[in-house]
Order: sequence, then C-alpha cells, then structure tokens
Amino acid sequence: MEDEKYKKAKARVKEIKEFYTHLIVYCSVIAILAVINFVTMSVSGYKFYWFLFPLAGWGFGLFWHAMGVFVFSKSKTSNWEKKKIQEIMDKMDQD
Repeated sequence: MEDEKYKKAKARVKEIKEFYTHLIVYCSVIAILAVINFVTMSVSGYKFYWFLFPLAGWGFGLFWHAMGVFVFSKSKTSNWEKKKIQEIMDKMDQD
C-alpha cells in the first residue's frame, strides 16, 4: 500500500512539474514573440499585434493543461475507480 501511494505521489509531482515547465516555456516564448512583434512594428510602421494569436491559442492549451493537472486530476479518478472495483469485488463475494 505504501509503495502504491509513493508511485501515485511521484506521478502527481511529475504532472505538476510538467505543467510548470509548460508555463515557463509559454511565458518565455510569448515574451520573445512580443518583442519581435514590437521591434518589427517600429521598423515597418505597420501596426498589427500578431503575437496575440499564439498568446491566445497556446494560452487556451495551457489553460486546459492546468485544468487537467489541478481540477481533473488522475488521482481523483483513480480514487473513484478503486471504490468501484472494491464495490464490485464485495458484491461478488456476497454472491
């Protein structure tokens, strides 16, 4: 039982670490794209904020990644599955 808890905790830490890595890369790349956009706008004189498109698209993906890690966690699902398996096994033992 302890080994199983350790494995779940390790998997959970890995999920959280992957999310924060994703967040750092997102912030870094969007910042670079914004700088490129503003530099090219000042050179060309044409005002178009194209970096907002990757910001919104990738941000949407990052939002769902966060929802998967913090709201719809696999550990919550596993807990439900465990209870259901135990319920079915108990029912089979009674029959």
